[in-house]
Amino acid sequence: MTQNNKHIYPSEALGEQRRIHFIGICGVAMSALALAFHKKGYKVTGSDKGFYPPVSTYLKNAGVEYYPGWHVDKMTKDGNPDLIVVGNVAGSKNPEWVYVQENNIPYKSYPEVIAEFFVKENSIVCTGTYGKSTSASLLTWILKENKLDPSYMFGGISLNKMPAAGLTDSKYSILEGDEYKSARWDMRPKFAHYSPTHLLLTSVVWDHADVYPTEQNYIDAFASLLKSVPDDGLVVLSAKVTHDLPEFKNLVKSKVVTYGKTDDNDYQYTNVKTTARGVDFDIIHNGEIYYIHTDQLGDYMADNMTGCFALAHEMGIKPKKIIKSLEGFRNIKRRLEKRYSNDITIFDDIAHSPKKAEAVLRSLRTIYDGKITAVFEPNSGNRQEESIPGYDNAFVSADEVVIPRLTSIKRDPNKPAPLDGQGLTDVISKTHDNVKHIDDDQTCVEYLKKQTKKDDVIIFLGSHGFRGMIEELVNNLPK
Repeated sequence: MTQNNKHIYPSEALGEQRRIHFIGICGVAMSALALAFHKKGYKVTGSDKGFYPPVSTYLKNAGVEYYPGWHVDKMTKDGNPDLIVVGNVAGSKNPEWVYVQENNIPYKSYPEVIAEFFVKENSIVCTGTYGKSTSASLLTWILKENKLDPSYMFGGISLNKMPAAGLTDSKYSILEGDEYKSARWDMRPKFAHYSPTHLLLTSVVWDHADVYPTEQNYIDAFASLLKSVPDDGLVVLSAKVTHDLPEFKNLVKSKVVTYGKTDDNDYQYTNVKTTARGVDFDIIHNGEIYYIHTDQLGDYMADNMTGCFALAHEMGIKPKKIIKSLEGFRNIKRRLEKRYSNDITIFDDIAHSPKKAEAVLRSLRTIYDGKITAVFEPNSGNRQEESIPGYDNAFVSADEVVIPRLTSIKRDPNKPAPLDGQGLTDVISKTHDNVKHIDDDQTCVEYLKKQTKKDDVIIFLGSHGFRGMIEELVNNLPK
């Protein structure tokens, strides 16, 4: 069902404005894509189930037309759009999606649009189980700061005030290489569309069991991506990958550069010191030592930044300029984002898998001595039966784990029911002695307020946003 349409150029090229309609415009990534096209001169419209800040604010302020619900009459009020970008909200009975297919209107999935309009001759792709969003936004910041003006896309809201996507005429592109499926009709990972000439691979730890039912399925997806890098390309591999999957280096036809904690890597990071004020560390390359300080929290930032330093340096950017960019980087929202700091501290983080939660909690434990309470909601893949072994000892750095009401997800009739709140509580309780399931949002907020005392930390971990619970908790604490 995929289509290979030619470019639909903006109004500057054709003398008339081309229109792109997004079915499912309200997601962070889809809205960023829509805004990038709008800025480039396209007429952009969009629909979704509902609209909420900050996305609705961004769209309104930019002058992008959107409406809630699915209405063919609104989608076609100025005639049929020239191109439809189809999000995963477009189920088989969605009236706009049905109309598009019945009337043969050109359409593409999100990654197909990225592949056609954003991928450039130097295609830099940042991928891995974790660290890919941060790495893609950091490399974008480095290249923008050094006047290379890439086209780019990453999945998050930048605290450096960069839009999450940008479409330029540069010969460089930087893309977050998501391994999740491309579309309802295309089970390939999104990164299969991005034709990398430069690839940064941060990690490969089995995730998304709803799409990759076995660990080998997951590994094979990344292996195929490595094989796709051309002979004259560049692959930057984390030592975590080369340690767990040593065969990966042999899959690569191009130059391979490694980074990690040990001195057998091309780029080594060492002397990592983590405090409430940020992270300090050294990068060693070819006998040269480069001192790095970042205000961003999380000892894993040393790993992320070293990978980006390696790729940028291999591209020819001078170390001093890279370091300046690293120091000015403010990360993206929901990456150990501090939402409240007084007698207690509240963080929000997108860590929606046990492995990601483990890394975030371990880093917090090195900074804070008080009680750490983790409020955790996994993504749909980590509620599948196959994901259960990954929860063993994942929350050992937290003193308490709270499982809130979990978002409803569709059940595959051919598989066991996904874990519900109590089931997840039981799974984590096998290796943690203080896990609670609180199935009501208001009750959960009240519990957190009453149980927390001076110097304690509460961290919300999950991809769904917690339905305003964080805001309510913060608003009811002393300013």
